Amino acid sequence: MPKNGKEAGSNPIETNFSIPISGIPLSLEILSIAAIAIGIMLRLLNLGSREFWYDEVLSLVISTGQKIHYQTPPSVPVALSDYTPLLSLPSETGLGDILQTVRNLLKGILSDPHPPLSYLSLHIWLRLFGNSEAAMRSVMALFSVAAIACVYGLGKTLLGHRGGLLLAALLATNPFYLSHSVNARMYAPLILWTILSGWAMLELITPNSRIDSQLSPENQPKTAKKRILWSIVLSVSVAAGMLTQYLFAFWLMTLGIFVLLFDRRQWWQHGLRLGAGVALTLPWVLWGTRQQIRNAAYVVGQVSSSTNAALKHLQDITQTLGAHLILGDWVTSLPDAIAIIAGCIAIAVLAACTISLWRHAHRELTIALALGILPLSIALTVDILTNKFTVGFGWGRAMSFILPGCLLLLALCLERKPPAVDLQTSQDRKNDWRKAAAAGLLLLYLTISIGDFSLRQRWVFHSIANVIAREATTPTLIAINSKAWGHVLRLAYYIPPSSPVMLLSENPDRLADSLEKVLTSAEASQYRRLIWLDSANPVWSRLKTEAEKIAAKQRIQQILQKQFKSIETQQLTGTMNIDGFTLNLYNRFS
Repeated sequence: MPKNGKEAGSNPIETNFSIPISGIPLSLEILSIAAIAIGIMLRLLNLGSREFWYDEVLSLVISTGQKIHYQTPPSVPVALSDYTPLLSLPSETGLGDILQTVRNLLKGILSDPHPPLSYLSLHIWLRLFGNSEAAMRSVMALFSVAAIACVYGLGKTLLGHRGGLLLAALLATNPFYLSHSVNARMYAPLILWTILSGWAMLELITPNSRIDSQLSPENQPKTAKKRILWSIVLSVSVAAGMLTQYLFAFWLMTLGIFVLLFDRRQWWQHGLRLGAGVALTLPWVLWGTRQQIRNAAYVVGQVSSSTNAALKHLQDITQTLGAHLILGDWVTSLPDAIAIIAGCIAIAVLAACTISLWRHAHRELTIALALGILPLSIALTVDILTNKFTVGFGWGRAMSFILPGCLLLLALCLERKPPAVDLQTSQDRKNDWRKAAAAGLLLLYLTISIGDFSLRQRWVFHSIANVIAREATTPTLIAINSKAWGHVLRLAYYIPPSSPVMLLSENPDRLADSLEKVLTSAEASQYRRLIWLDSANPVWSRLKTEAEKIAAKQRIQQILQKQFKSIETQQLTGTMNIDGFTLNLYNRFS
């Protein structure tokens, strides 16, 4: 007989259910811990497994403090090595030079649509470890590991130890977050600040709140000292989030609504904490944000046009949820239809979780919906009212702060306590099913993530550098139909500055004219080799019709055929169309 007259399994949340595998019981805790360990290992192994993508090299040039020295290539050849120094810290001889570099960094950020905190973090890391891919990404990987640790705390507050581990495992293996954890951009720290601020808000809920009665005794209101600590954590994480990405304002609005829903009696105290976080950002807002506003037209121009607004909003929602909860970075190279299907599946799963939790875990469900679906709804509402489409911008990267709440909803569904009226055998069946579902979801996430790192080609500019390296001392002209600095700077990063390479970077509609002038000039004979890089997406200056593209290519071919012999052609493809090139190698006639 069980002790104290309690039946075995009467508290399913705390019972260590297990699935026997080869005779060895495999508990949910062990599954979660193993998944967390694998997720962290994948981060470490893939810090340098792929080359910088377009936005990452922009992060690098900004964090060096040398963005202000970047000049768009003219319509004549320039030495590619002239751009290489921009990708490293400038020469410094003392504190004054260091301070000048930091000032230049802040000036460079003023022409970028993002706040400064992630760039400052990269700048510090750059000073410590250099500008290699692994070094630049390692700081973001550390942010992501901290986020995994913190999301365990958030999950434990609502679901207990096992639920916290499951939530941490879901975040550690989630394909979307895993890919951005080894990405020298602001998305890994953004999710950390989201989790920290949400966790702090939960810890600060008072005993008279509507949800506090649902929390376990150990999570009842903290001592005054601990409340002060959590207040500081909330204010600092809010400030850090706002200084990492401006769209974090949607999350700040979510926290405000969360207070009104769950702790209205203490609204002014929570309001002061949130207000303190906003106040910490004022120095940058008053100096930096005002000067960044002039770039708003650039950002809005990318996301504001649509022939069918309602359909576009629906597509944005489905693609964003599909990327966050299923596809991860695969979304950048798959057809839109696949992303929409994945999004519909994600919506169906979230809806099923909501329905299953509505009756027996209403309070916890409300919290999960508030932390995951509410910020998405706020952003969608703003988009509809302003006729913008920020929800789906960058395949949903801008909305990454919804991810912890959505994963919390999944973890809650998989970990919730069954109704007390269930028979013991029914409870066992339900818990076995949930455990199998949790194991299946973790396995799916790991499969997608491992496939992302191992199956997708990310060596476009390495391939160009390898062609140069075949005859490293041969004077070479690279002609590219793009002036996009993400293209120019990656050529400079991956091609050794010792190679005698000149660059002719021109808009697609002008490249033929500029190339003809170069090849009919007195200096033309110095180029013994020519590489024509035909970009599939020149970013800023695309030709409008297919006929224009064909005509431009034919004219360049005619110009080159007069002096050069075609040696080879390669199709270079990355994980998005911005990294698609046709490499045409030519040697000068003897």
